[in-house]
Amino acid sequence: MATSIVDPPVLLERRNQRFLALAVICLAELLVVLDNTIVNVALPSIGVQLQTGVSGLQWVVDAYTLTFAGLLLAFGNLGDRLGRRRIMMVGLVGVGAMSIAGALSGSMGGVIAARAAMGVFAAAVFPATLALIINIFRDKRERALAIAAWTAMAGFAIAIGPISGGWLLAHFTWHSVFWINVPLALIALVATLIWVPESRATQVGRLDLPGIGLSIAGITLVVWSIIEAPRFGWLSTTTLSTGALGLAMLAAFIIWESRTPAPILDMTLFRNRRFSMPALAIAICYFSMFGFLFLITQYFQGVREYTPLEFGIASLPFAFSVAIGAPIATLLAQRFGPTPVIVIGLLSTGLGLYLGGQVTVDSPYLTDVLPSMVFMALGVGIVQGPATESIMGSLPLNEAGAGSAVNDTTREIGGTLGVAVLGSIVASYYTTRIAPRIDALPTTLMSENERGLVKSSPLSVLEIRKRPLPPFFESQRENLIVAMKTAALEGSHTASLVAAGAVVVCAVIVAIFLPWGAPEGESVLLAWRKDAEPQEDSVN
Repeated sequence: MATSIVDPPVLLERRNQRFLALAVICLAELLVVLDNTIVNVALPSIGVQLQTGVSGLQWVVDAYTLTFAGLLLAFGNLGDRLGRRRIMMVGLVGVGAMSIAGALSGSMGGVIAARAAMGVFAAAVFPATLALIINIFRDKRERALAIAAWTAMAGFAIAIGPISGGWLLAHFTWHSVFWINVPLALIALVATLIWVPESRATQVGRLDLPGIGLSIAGITLVVWSIIEAPRFGWLSTTTLSTGALGLAMLAAFIIWESRTPAPILDMTLFRNRRFSMPALAIAICYFSMFGFLFLITQYFQGVREYTPLEFGIASLPFAFSVAIGAPIATLLAQRFGPTPVIVIGLLSTGLGLYLGGQVTVDSPYLTDVLPSMVFMALGVGIVQGPATESIMGSLPLNEAGAGSAVNDTTREIGGTLGVAVLGSIVASYYTTRIAPRIDALPTTLMSENERGLVKSSPLSVLEIRKRPLPPFFESQRENLIVAMKTAALEGSHTASLVAAGAVVVCAVIVAIFLPWGAPEGESVLLAWRKDAEPQEDSVN
């Protein structure tokens, strides 16, 4: 393995400001995570103004996560090569610039393109944050607490995303959810320049361009086929051929990465169960969490008819539960090992999803809706901290950027598939039941664009209720609204149960294959590679 050089005097100079650096790094992470949660709140407004359905709204979310997930490995490698702080600063500049482009967009294509470009630059920021933490905090206990803070920041972003997005939409247009990123990116950029030390690996392999291309193409084609399946049909030639081509690309990616001398994803890492099992747990958790957030947006704003601000307030317990669960779980994992903590977290997530699948239009918030959010969010928070610590503890410091990228990629692929799969299940139920009702209405009541929107999204309920209609059609409107809510809930129930089943299966797999307890007196890395030499980075 490559060796690295560490400069002790420089480390001593930087030690007193490491917690300032942690705060700045967490601010950069906040910017990346906040962008997803705040956009979820704006989806109904974007959908109505730009006249798009569930598929278009899914792409507003997934355009960001697709480019983000596809390029994490590349930017993690570039951070190891060129400097993690440098790459993170490039990403912060890009996120700010592309947020301006999104705020100025007046079409769905423009919004999706801006979101895709934001995902590219966010991919430069995210791997660098965790890799910098790993190299700044060398003490095992301090590092675990720093990772817990990094994990909790995601929960905090989820907490302030809906509430801040709701406040912005109550006073401004949906464009404001893009503008808010600009000052955050600027503050993070300046603070990074002042307080965050640079770190890089002293020796890396060639940049794996074929691997990058195959991974992006494979992920994009598979997710596109899932998102568009309700429109073309799950068994249509378009869906099946696109999905098959995507899977073939991913298979080629795995084969290439197994054989190339400088892979962007070291496939041998997955032989280490302390790496692969936590990565699986995080992927499934994000599959359920991102999908759940997409569903809950439609439930609160479409079914319960909450305003964006009311939705933000109602979702706060979900966010705070994630933030609370992460640091507590990290401390418990240090005492009992990561396996029991991760399994408990997965089972809690599954319970929350199951309870969420039982809610109705009139379910009481405190007794039915709130417990489902809390159990699920606590579970996600409990899984993230110990799983991330286990993943990063399986790697040498010299590979921190690439390892962080793998950790982040599993999150984003899981989240992207969660929105795609669970959103498509809801869309299939909803469109099948509502389209015939809309087609039966007189052509004078709705334009063709309005019909298309109502057929594809329950988020149009508020617009239908506001629309002036002749008295004769008032009863038809109420019947249509009830039918729209019922169809959306039927799809959400099925999607919730699918996600709950995936989480429980993952819990069983982790309980069986992830070692219980941690090796005593040696790092997980050395327990896996007995002949390995400890690796360190240059930090300055």
